[in-house]
Amino acid sequence: MQEPGIIKKLDEVVVNRIAAGEIIQRPANALKELLENSLDAKSTVIQVTVKSGGLKLLQIQDNGTGIRKEDMGIVCERFTTSKLTTFEDLTSIATFGFRGEALASISHVAHLTIQTKTAKEKCGYKASYEDGKLKAPPKPCAGNQGTIITIEDLFYNMPQRKQALKSPNEEFQRISDVMSKYAIHNAKVGFTLKRYGEQPSVKTAPNSSQQTNIETIYGAAIAKELLPVELKDDVHKFQMKGFITKVNYSSKKGIMLFFINHRLVDLSSLKSAIDSVYSTYLPKGMHPFAYISLEILPSNIDVNVHPTKHEVHFLYEDEIIEKIRQNLESQLLGSNETRTFYKQLKMPGASEPPADNKELDATLKNMSVERINPQNMIRTDTKEQSIYKFLHVDGVKLNDSGCSSSMSLSGSSSSSNAMAAAEESFRDVVKQKSKEVKLSSILNMQRQIENSCSVDIRKMVKELVFVGVVDKQFALFQHETKLYMGDTIKLSEELFYQRLLYEFENHKMINLIPKPLPIKDLIKLALNTPESGWTEEDGDKDELAARASEILIEKSPIMREYFSLTINSNGELESLPSLLPQYMPSKTFLPIYMLRLATEVEWETEEECFETFCRETARYYAMVSEVELRAIPKQHKWNVEHVIYPAFKKYLLPPNRLKKYIYELANLPSLYKVFERC
Repeated sequence: MQEPGIIKKLDEVVVNRIAAGEIIQRPANALKELLENSLDAKSTVIQVTVKSGGLKLLQIQDNGTGIRKEDMGIVCERFTTSKLTTFEDLTSIATFGFRGEALASISHVAHLTIQTKTAKEKCGYKASYEDGKLKAPPKPCAGNQGTIITIEDLFYNMPQRKQALKSPNEEFQRISDVMSKYAIHNAKVGFTLKRYGEQPSVKTAPNSSQQTNIETIYGAAIAKELLPVELKDDVHKFQMKGFITKVNYSSKKGIMLFFINHRLVDLSSLKSAIDSVYSTYLPKGMHPFAYISLEILPSNIDVNVHPTKHEVHFLYEDEIIEKIRQNLESQLLGSNETRTFYKQLKMPGASEPPADNKELDATLKNMSVERINPQNMIRTDTKEQSIYKFLHVDGVKLNDSGCSSSMSLSGSSSSSNAMAAAEESFRDVVKQKSKEVKLSSILNMQRQIENSCSVDIRKMVKELVFVGVVDKQFALFQHETKLYMGDTIKLSEELFYQRLLYEFENHKMINLIPKPLPIKDLIKLALNTPESGWTEEDGDKDELAARASEILIEKSPIMREYFSLTINSNGELESLPSLLPQYMPSKTFLPIYMLRLATEVEWETEEECFETFCRETARYYAMVSEVELRAIPKQHKWNVEHVIYPAFKKYLLPPNRLKKYIYELANLPSLYKVFERC
């Protein structure tokens, strides 16, 4: 019988080397950390020297503020920094470094030497470090103000890591890529990168411009096609500046530089958005050049995601990227007037090419094509045909939008009448606000949503491909090789609840036209329905309606200020919150909604008030009326496909309890196994 292993505390040296391997993954990571330290030190000139791709030697020299002699003893210890004091400082961090791990990590995997001089000291000091500790006291030396950090024999004590790295040339290219990106973003700083004993491969002048540095580093072909872009948004509190190329330029390997709060980051979602904009203009497989610098409120961004700080998380990511995408799209619309097209001309007297080109046929025959198994061939593009392609309603074939092929929702007169009927009592009026949520109760409820979000269900929802509507409650969608049926009403209820909280105090309005509706009359209508649960023991309906309307009039300032639901002093409902663009809640259930606001909302306690109000409102917005569904069936299908499910993909943070409302109907590989047995 085997005995369990003994749990022991790892030696400190082992712990530090493991941590160092997370931060310093290759020479380019070490350079990024050191560059950011130099920029934090207010350097105006930075020079980098490399030998054997940075494995033998990686040296960075700057003219920054330097390091005090008193600090040289602890500068390479873990979690020592001059840029952060408390954890709360992360919400307003304005420097690149804050973890205090970069130099410590380097000293655990390389031979590290630091030479530095501050403005106040008469001479410089030089010291060597090993495993975060000084090897000997700092020695005085001559030198200019600034710091020289020399890294030698990187990964000398981690042979597996060293063997896994690419060739020295490839590692140098990675170093050059990092250096080039920082040189463009920090145009006022002079950057020089060179191989040991050779001429500089990257060199930019101090006090230059970003356009000049782009031309210096990436060439005139990109520089002459640059288009400046800029966007400032007061709603989501961000600014965007940068340069993109016009549609004349394209490259097989696109170049994209992304900075958030001056920190170089990887942002795949923004890259995909930019590629989607250019896909209209560029040939397939071709990409643009883009340099985008974002400035976001520090309190809205989390830079403490990964030790390398390449990855960041920030609030309203989808909304911010969508606004950037729209801005770039509008800029490109006016930039293609100089687009150049080339036509291949045939020499006079030349014959037409032969119909059968044996050489081309032979080439194509020898090409290796990756084979995709049939059970893995799935539809992933929402532009491809959906289930409506194969449906007939009343003898009329429906197109992919769920409408008859002879009309669209905005086309024929019958369609226009349907739309007019659907919007008879509602009109969406844009009322843009810009308020920052400060109530702790709302912030706490938002955190609860984020903490309870299921990663697996969120991935499924974000990547789903809509298939078709089953009925008023269910719809079909595809994810990867599986077909699912989702309970649209239950999913919508959670979506609307979350939109109420995340757009708290910033809701647009749906104004009721042609005139406001008396809430007392609405509540009396509700009391006459079975859904109200009214019995004779409850009392007179008129008295109940009067009391309920008094409650709503009394609480109307709360609903108006926080949720854009307006009830005037005469007891008339004037507006409702707009939770999704182009989405109108049911008129049929408006009376019962007013009744439940008066009777089911806990008005006396702040957090319970907001929770119950949002739940009741979300429940109302998710309801689908049979009467309205019979009157305008195509409108419901259009709403589900083009409003509701895209909103799921964009906004919904699904808790694990929603899993019971998503049903797996088919699994393509499993179906193939069944067919193989037949």
